[in-house]
Amino acid sequence: MTERAADSFEDWLRERLPERGLRGKAAAVVELLLSQPRRASFASAGELAQVAGVNVATVTRTAQALGFAGWPALQLELRARYLSSLSAGQVAAEHRGNGSPSSRSLRRDLDSLALLNRRMDERVLLTIAEAVAAARRTVIVADGSYAAVGLALAHNARLAGYPVAAVTAGDAELANTVSTVAAGDVLIAISFWRLYESTVLAANEAGSRGARVFAITDAASPALANAAEEVVLVPAEGEAFFPSLTGGMAVAQALVAQLAAVDPARTGASIEAAEAMWARFGLLHRRPATP
Repeated sequence: MTERAADSFEDWLRERLPERGLRGKAAAVVELLLSQPRRASFASAGELAQVAGVNVATVTRTAQALGFAGWPALQLELRARYLSSLSAGQVAAEHRGNGSPSSRSLRRDLDSLALLNRRMDERVLLTIAEAVAAARRTVIVADGSYAAVGLALAHNARLAGYPVAAVTAGDAELANTVSTVAAGDVLIAISFWRLYESTVLAANEAGSRGARVFAITDAASPALANAAEEVVLVPAEGEAFFPSLTGGMAVAQALVAQLAAVDPARTGASIEAAEAMWARFGLLHRRPATP
């Protein structure tokens, strides 16, 4: 399984420039982003302004000129792109800090969930849920550590009454599955940090076959985002050498909750049928009723 080479950071940033370009102090901010991506990835707006020789308002206006709400949104993508260019060991080194690693990890996940909650577009989740509900079938592509997100999403969506399957066993299974994708199907690609070339190929191939394609990804996967009809951007920065799955798992749970609300009767009947089968398999252990 081949990881996709990261898009050129400079090309990506320059493509976001307005047609007329940026001049003066705004241009100085852009040049600093290009020449010192590590500093930009971790600096506050005030620190960046000081190094660039501008004020904080100029940093904010530059971020907005590049298509972001402000410096925090731009920095999130800058850092994701910077970290995705590093080896696992280098990523771990970037996150060394004071205090307990486990405590830092929990705090980062809490911060990421707060950020996800603030910027989540519920319209996108509704669009994906309605597409899955109307689809002949839904294929979820997820590999590596984030296969866990795909498996959880597929399992709960099936329980909600919809034909959803996760492809997590590698490129051969993925190729076989995509070869049967057609109009009326949905493909959801899940990828954080290191993007597999096969995931991008699957998304593009499914789209060319008439399937609707959606992505759950971080800001470091533009190739995947460009192949999708809608994208759920998820903060995935971890505190060690691997991405955090917390945000992705939260989105998977939110998506199934939305899916279950599309047709409550269908979901209710599916759960009832599943529980009846669980009982036959001895999977239900109810407490005896209190006299």
